[in-house]
Amino acid sequence: MTEMTDGVLHTLFRSEQGGHEQVVLCQDRATGLKAVIAIHSTALGPALGGTRFHAYASDEEAVLDALNLSRGMSYKNALAGLDLGGGKAVIIGDPDVLKSEELLLAYGRFVESLGGRYVTACDVGTYVADMDVVARETRWATGRSPENGGAGDSSVLTAFGVFQGMRASAQHLWGDPTLRGRKVAVAGVGKVGHYLVEHLLEDGAEVVITDVREESLRRVLDKHPQVTVAADTDALIRTEGLDIYAPCALGGALNDVSVPALTAKVVCGAANNQLAHPGVEKDLADRGILYAPDYVVNAGGVIQVADELHGFDFDRCKAKATKIFDTTLEIFARAKADGIPPAAAADRIAEQRMADARAAKAAKGSAPAVDPS
Repeated sequence: MTEMTDGVLHTLFRSEQGGHEQVVLCQDRATGLKAVIAIHSTALGPALGGTRFHAYASDEEAVLDALNLSRGMSYKNALAGLDLGGGKAVIIGDPDVLKSEELLLAYGRFVESLGGRYVTACDVGTYVADMDVVARETRWATGRSPENGGAGDSSVLTAFGVFQGMRASAQHLWGDPTLRGRKVAVAGVGKVGHYLVEHLLEDGAEVVITDVREESLRRVLDKHPQVTVAADTDALIRTEGLDIYAPCALGGALNDVSVPALTAKVVCGAANNQLAHPGVEKDLADRGILYAPDYVVNAGGVIQVADELHGFDFDRCKAKATKIFDTTLEIFARAKADGIPPAAAADRIAEQRMADARAAKAAKGSAPAVDPS
């Protein structure tokens, strides 16, 4: 057995990081498809989570990402009040080089083979047009275009949900949900970040941004020249007088290097898996930095795509996403009451909902049959 396999299996079966119900390795040589579909939990319902298309440094890194992301989706869906479990898929490779219609169709066939245990959607490297192609081979693809019966771009409500999380953070810390006069730093103004900037400016915030893509920066600046640009993320987090830091790019933004350098009093952003390792949440708390758990505040997108399963209604979705404000406040209150960081409080609430669902299923399964006569 290779060292890579040893590492992946150790993670998969280790209780604190594993606990996954099913992990599927998918390969289609004709199209070059190599993918991992990870189903963490179906306690609350079918596992819903996006498909990430990314050029990983190694196959092991891809599998570990799928495991971590799928676990996060279980918690995200539970706290969003959805009757859905958590799953995630990754397609290994550079989407600019490897992505093709044939590859996406092959991937769709793998999703279909799971019989509805996994429902996919967009993530980093995949878009609405891609889900339209995947949906030609499976009924279990959401995040499709309106022309194909879908909800369209889920980034709109993802950004709205993060904004609600910021409002809750401001309410908890400063006693007022408005961001007027607050200085907010947004790292990554692509899919979600540029929508978040819109909400912040409309609410009267001062906004500082950075992004590795010049075209993303230009899109914001052309419309909002008052926005300030930092040279890079390192410069952004050190911005003087910062109130809120919003990581909206890839994960791992909060680590042993960035946390000591943060000038912000709040971290609330759209990126998944922001904590580089479990000890980071304590480091944030020790510095007096309020952390709004990423999988709570960025749930607007999953609320939107989940609604496709019931016939999409934007107003209904937005109403659900607005509740992220209340959920975030509940988590802060639980954290204070239990004397634990907000991420740990969020975990406890999500785990309780999943445990209650498993117990209900077990009780139903063990109940005596009813005599129809």
